[in-house]
Amino acid sequence: MRLLHTSDWHLGQHFMGQTRQAEHAALIDWLLRQVDAHAVDAVLIAGDIFDTGAPPSYARELYNQLIGRLCRAGVALLVLGGNHDSVSVLGEHQPLLAQLNAHVVAAVDADAAQHVLTLPMRGDAATLGCIVCALPFIRARDVVQSDAGQSAADKQLALQSAIQGTYARVYAAAQALQAQHLADHGQRLPIVATGHLTTVGASRSESVREIYVGALEAFPTSAFPPADYIALGHIHQPQKVGGLDHVRYSGSPIALSFDEARQAKQVLLIDLGADGVQRIEALPVPAFRPLAAVAGSLITLPAALQAAAAPGTAECPVWLEVTVQEDDYLPDLAARVDALTAALPVQVLRVRRQRGTAAPQLAGDAGEALHELSPHEVFARRLAQETLTPELRTALDTRYRQVLDQLGTDAAGGAAA
Repeated sequence: MRLLHTSDWHLGQHFMGQTRQAEHAALIDWLLRQVDAHAVDAVLIAGDIFDTGAPPSYARELYNQLIGRLCRAGVALLVLGGNHDSVSVLGEHQPLLAQLNAHVVAAVDADAAQHVLTLPMRGDAATLGCIVCALPFIRARDVVQSDAGQSAADKQLALQSAIQGTYARVYAAAQALQAQHLADHGQRLPIVATGHLTTVGASRSESVREIYVGALEAFPTSAFPPADYIALGHIHQPQKVGGLDHVRYSGSPIALSFDEARQAKQVLLIDLGADGVQRIEALPVPAFRPLAAVAGSLITLPAALQAAAAPGTAECPVWLEVTVQEDDYLPDLAARVDALTAALPVQVLRVRRQRGTAAPQLAGDAGEALHELSPHEVFARRLAQETLTPELRTALDTRYRQVLDQLGTDAAGGAAA
């Protein structure tokens, strides 16, 4: 079986006031061409198909187009819920979608068997290609009860144990189905597991929203079951995890923030056989809209802007983030940048100042903006400006985390969704 693994499409995203509708429409067209060209049997989207819990109508239309076009091609689709997705929105019309060869797993079910699915070969529903432990984003409230008396470390261990136990139960149900199929048909079906979470060693970007409420920062790779392939979502940079070839983030297919602009975006083709993974191939995704981040002084910026504008056209200008260095004290930077880019096929979406001694700032990286810091990072840097005993600093930090927990705010990086 040939499986196409992708994730984190974020349909409906508004990027600094700009819609991504044209890019996502082009992505779907490109993906369908790859499905045909590479004889793909099934497509797996490992979470965050939508950018928000209430996606705009055009995002739903794109989603429906994807389902319909894959169905007409005889290709199965499996969509997992992510932390950006609404359980109720994804859960709509599940029986109808199943008739269109599209399976949606929006939330965790107490019955492990509900998360064990099979994907058929292309155009042949009777011939199975693999078994999937189809687990979406796991919210803490889905698998563990909070205990007010627990320490932060105890909560983290309890959540990690609960998630690991969930994977173990689903994998055991998948193994039972695998054994039954082997006994009935003499064929071993490979097992694929999914996940939408951060794992140890994964590299993040500014558009990745932290997903666990003041508890689990990263799920250990060793805690996954021994599936033949583990298809992960949530991290936008494509990568192997823990040096393991069969544990992969596909990454997002389009750049969702300026710090992703230089990433080589891709989807993954996974060839599976009776012995497991036979081959993994990364298909590079073209940039349907060029993004670039440039930095420099007003003297060096013209050359940098000229180079960044190269892939742009009047119809599809490059979206730019410009960071002004050295001259960041000037009050009219936006107007000066506009003048520098007036004749170029670019659209400046953000002008940033590199902070210098002339401006007050929190202790830390001079290039950081407030929106790039989590609430806990802001608090930690504010504490660093005070002369406090280690005991008092620890007590204040602990109390702040408890307040964030009570407010339902992710101390590690923003509100959980």
